[in-house]
Amino acid sequence: MSIIVASIGTTHPWNIAGVGLDARVAAEYGVGHVVAVAGVSAQDAERVTAVLPVPGRIVQAQLDSLPSGVAAYRVGALISAENVRIVADFLRSPTATPIVVDPVLGSSTGQALWTNAAYIDELRDVLLRLPVIVTPNLDEAALLLHTKPLRDREAMASAGAQFVAAGARAALVKGGHLAGDPADILTTPGDSQLLEGSRIAGEMRGTGCVLAMSLACELALGRELQTAVVNAREYVRGKIEAGTRFGSLQTAF
Repeated sequence: MSIIVASIGTTHPWNIAGVGLDARVAAEYGVGHVVAVAGVSAQDAERVTAVLPVPGRIVQAQLDSLPSGVAAYRVGALISAENVRIVADFLRSPTATPIVVDPVLGSSTGQALWTNAAYIDELRDVLLRLPVIVTPNLDEAALLLHTKPLRDREAMASAGAQFVAAGARAALVKGGHLAGDPADILTTPGDSQLLEGSRIAGEMRGTGCVLAMSLACELALGRELQTAVVNAREYVRGKIEAGTRFGSLQTAF
């Protein structure tokens, strides 16, 4: 049986984000890919027009139907607080299995991908207290931690430390929207590592999804965490440099 990565998240009609994009990344990595859909979105290049959480009992049934031996999980937008609780309960068992959580709170166009404020509380207080690897961007970290907007590396390091102190295995706080060159900070218990790189021209849609799924694939293939993060960042940079176009957008595929 091939190495399997499971995605738990939301659809995008164009497959330039969400679980559809995960499948394309998994195919490039040569790993098997299975899916549990927690939400359905209607969105295009400019806006989100509708978001619908899948009923909790259907999410639970999908999770229970996943094959045994999943090597890593990639969790994206779960849309409802109920689905956050269901996914967290499911993931409490395979604690040795890498779990990458991209705490998606909005689309690239700025609209929310959650249905009520309880969603943020459940993410922070339930799912992110598990031994997961959380990959928030600057805005997501600030919303989850109820802090002022993150604008520098010191604030990013503080946010990462808070996620780890609350129970996360690691936090990769992404600074793609910092002024000047971008930088990410990887925090683990007792350690913090600054990961820098020159800014590449272009605004690729689905960057966070690509990074999280690439990281899940790297971990599924047995890479140590720091190596997996470095490789995933390079994978994303390669996609941005490729300059692939889908209509008016720059996309990963």
